[in-house]
Amino acid sequence: MCKNVYKINFKQPIHLHFIGIGGISMSGLAEILLQEGFHISGSDSRKSPLTEKLTSLGAVIYYGQRASNIQEGTAAVVYTAAIHPDNPELKAAMEQRIPTLTRAQLLGQIMENYRQSAAVSGTHGKTTTSSMAADILLESCCDPTVSIGGILKSIDGNIRVGKSDFFLTEACEYTNSFLNFYPKYALILNIEEDHMDFFKNLAQIRRSFRQFAQNVPADGTLIINGEIENYQEITEDLACKIVTYGLTPSNSYYADNITFNTEGCGVFSLMSDGVSLGSIHMRVPGMHNVSNAVAACALALEMKLPFESARTALAHFGGTARRFEHKGDLGGIAIVDDYAHHPTEIAATLKAAESCGRNRIVCVFQPHTYTRTKAFLSEFAQALSAADLIVLADIYAAREQNTIGISSQDLQKELQNLGKECYYFPSFDEIENFLLKKCINGDLLITMGAGDIVQVGEHLLGN
Repeated sequence: MCKNVYKINFKQPIHLHFIGIGGISMSGLAEILLQEGFHISGSDSRKSPLTEKLTSLGAVIYYGQRASNIQEGTAAVVYTAAIHPDNPELKAAMEQRIPTLTRAQLLGQIMENYRQSAAVSGTHGKTTTSSMAADILLESCCDPTVSIGGILKSIDGNIRVGKSDFFLTEACEYTNSFLNFYPKYALILNIEEDHMDFFKNLAQIRRSFRQFAQNVPADGTLIINGEIENYQEITEDLACKIVTYGLTPSNSYYADNITFNTEGCGVFSLMSDGVSLGSIHMRVPGMHNVSNAVAACALALEMKLPFESARTALAHFGGTARRFEHKGDLGGIAIVDDYAHHPTEIAATLKAAESCGRNRIVCVFQPHTYTRTKAFLSEFAQALSAADLIVLADIYAAREQNTIGISSQDLQKELQNLGKECYYFPSFDEIENFLLKKCINGDLLITMGAGDIVQVGEHLLGN
C-alpha cells in the first residue's frame, strides 16, 4: 500500500465521514466500523433501507451532498470512484486538510485485521461466488466477517460482522481498486475486457490481475481458473501456493459427471487431484454456476474447511438478489431478474434460462454505461440473440456522460441485422405496456442489466 495513504488505527476509533454512504459496499464498510466503535457520518442522495439500517446503528446520515456535512472533528473522509473532484464534500475535506481514503483503501486496511482473509476477483461472478463461499463459512461455524456486492438472504444483507479471524470480500478490478488488498487467499474467476472507460485493453487488465496476484503473501494461496487463456502469465514466479480450478481434469479442483435437473440446476462430482470428494447438488441454474461452485469449494477447502460444509451450503444456496432471481409469476409468465451487463454474463444467463424449459425467452435489456455499450456493441447483439424476443431500454449512464454518440437504437439495429425480433422503448411505462400485450403463458420474462431495469418486472407484479 502507498506509504502516504492515511492509516487508521482500528484500536483507536475515530470519526469517519462517507461520501455516498448508501452504496452497497460503502454501507457495508460503515457497518463494520460502527460495530468496532467508530463514529460514522455520511451522505447520500436519498433515503434507502441501507441508510436507514445505518441510522439505527448510530450513524448520522445527511441527504444531499454539501460542504456543511463535513463537521468539525471529522478525522478522515471516505469516497468512491464515482465521486468527482468537484464534489462539495470532497472539496471541503481537501480545503480543511482532512485526510481522504478511497473505499478500496479503507477496505484494504480493514482486511489487515484478519489473519484468514479471502478476496474474490474476476470480471464476472464475484458476487455469486463470494455468496457461495460466505454460506460455506457460515455452515462451517467460522463466524466470518463478510462484505459482498449483493443482498444475501443468509446474512440478511450485504454485510456480516463476525468475531473471528475470517474475512471474505469481493475484489473489483475497476480503477485498480483491488490492488489495495493483500489477502491470504485470493480467487481469480476470469479475466476479460470490461471497464474500458478505465483500461486501455485486455493486456492492461491482465497486468492488473498479475499485480493483484503478487499481493498474496508467501504463506498464502492463489486459486485461479485454469481455463483462463495462458493463466501462467498471471501466476509465474509467485511465492505463494498456486491452485487451479475449472471444468476439466487438468485442474487441481474440477467438476466431473455434470448433469442438470429439469430446472437447469447442476449436479456434479467435485474432484480434487483426480479423487472424487462427493456429489454437489445445486439450487441455482446454469453451467456458469457449476463453475462458480467449484471455485467456492476450492477456496473453502484451501482454507481447511470441511467438504461436507461446502456440500450442505451449496445444496441450500438459492442465489443472491438480482442473480437469476425469480421475482414471481404473472398469468403463467415466469418473471426473473438478473444483473448481467457484460456479453459473457448475458450469454451465460440466457443459456441458463434455456434450461428452464419455458416456451420462449423474452429478454428486457438495459445497457450499462455508454463506453461499455460502444466497446461491445456486436458482442452484446450476439449474446442477446439467444433470446426469442428482445426489448431494449435506454442506456443506464451510471457515472458517464454520453460524449460518444451511442444509443440503445444502435444495438437494436445490430440485433435486427441478425434477424432478431427486437424493440426499443424510451420509458419503462412503454416497455411494461408492450410486455403485457406481447408475453403469453409459458414465457420466461427476464429483466437484465446493472441499472434499475429490475423495476419493470416488479411493476408488472404489482410490487
